[in-house]
Amino acid sequence: MISTIALFWALCVVCIVNMARYFSSLRALLAVLRGCDPLLYQYVDGAGFFTSHGQPSKQVRLVRYIWAKRYLDHHDEEFIRRCERVRGQFMLTSSLCGLVVISLIAMAIWH
Repeated sequence: MISTIALFWALCVVCIVNMARYFSSLRALLAVLRGCDPLLYQYVDGAGFFTSHGQPSKQVRLVRYIWAKRYLDHHDEEFIRRCERVRGQFMLTSSLCGLVVISLIAMAIWH
């Protein structure tokens, strides 16, 4: 029989790996954005996005931009493709994190 604790930790590892993939894709998206649309890059604080002095309000702008699919009107195909990938990974990572929280609550109740 499979241990529920081992299954929970495996789920946590999968969630962490997907978070790393998401942040890596987001970093690549910002690199492409710097070249294809410098104004939008400045608007979402591209240079300070992953720094400790980054502005969360500007970071949320990029999340809203991607979530609302406003990138579909952009002229650069590579940027659109990367935005689609980041959006998919964000949804996957969010659902996995939710599953981890639900699993943690279920394990706390069960054990």
